Amino acid sequence: MRRGLQNASVREPAVAGAFYPADAAILRRGVLDLLDATTPVALPAPLKALIVPHAGYAYSGAVAAAAYSLVRAGRDRIRRVVLIGPSHRVPLQGIAVPEANHFRTPLGPMPIDLALRDELLRRDDVVASDWPHASEHCLEVQLPFLQSILPKSTLLLPLVAGLASPQHVASVLAQVWGGHETVVIASSDLSHYHRYDAARMIDASTCASIQAFDSRLSGEQACGAVGINGLLRLARELGLGIMEVARCNSGDSTADRTRVVGYAAFALHEGKA
Repeated sequence: MRRGLQNASVREPAVAGAFYPADAAILRRGVLDLLDATTPVALPAPLKALIVPHAGYAYSGAVAAAAYSLVRAGRDRIRRVVLIGPSHRVPLQGIAVPEANHFRTPLGPMPIDLALRDELLRRDDVVASDWPHASEHCLEVQLPFLQSILPKSTLLLPLVAGLASPQHVASVLAQVWGGHETVVIASSDLSHYHRYDAARMIDASTCASIQAFDSRLSGEQACGAVGINGLLRLARELGLGIMEVARCNSGDSTADRTRVVGYAAFALHEGKA
């Protein structure tokens, strides 16, 4: 087991008030409003994993909510959430779990699955460090959705991925895959800073690749490609099905269509449709 920062016990929110509201009541109401505005999607089999965006709620919140409405539908059985996303700010070889034992948002703390974290740390290719998690938004913005849907006792396993092969990520995810009590969530936006029409074309191609379980996505296609690629590789091996749930870009929610960011949500389910 290799450690980075001294364990601070609780990882405090880094982007509350920026990516989502810092006031607990406003945040909870906003998340529930986003969820209530979704159109229900019927999966042919139980939900196992999601791909969700991680921008500010004003930009990608509706797309994320479309995915999380599926978690809400299965909340009676879900007891653990494995989150994986890219390291935006800290250079990282491989995959890092936090040393902190809880992640906090304005809605309160979420407990880390300590047993599962320790199991991963028996590997040589997973490191325990709070540095990649401290200011990382891609996992934090998922938590208010989860906290608004799932019981407070739900366990969390946050994974930040840096330079890691699809095989490496798939191997780590397979170790924490669990059964129907566990949902795996890969956090990623799509293309960045293209004009609106060009972005739509790029994102359509990327979404087609995701639906084909292509685990060779680049960071230009999706900033969280490292997590998506590993998830798709494992899902293909396990014979999962996949469904696109929602898609848009920032040009759909703002007046600026000159430099847009793309967002999409996918649900992966047991057995092919």
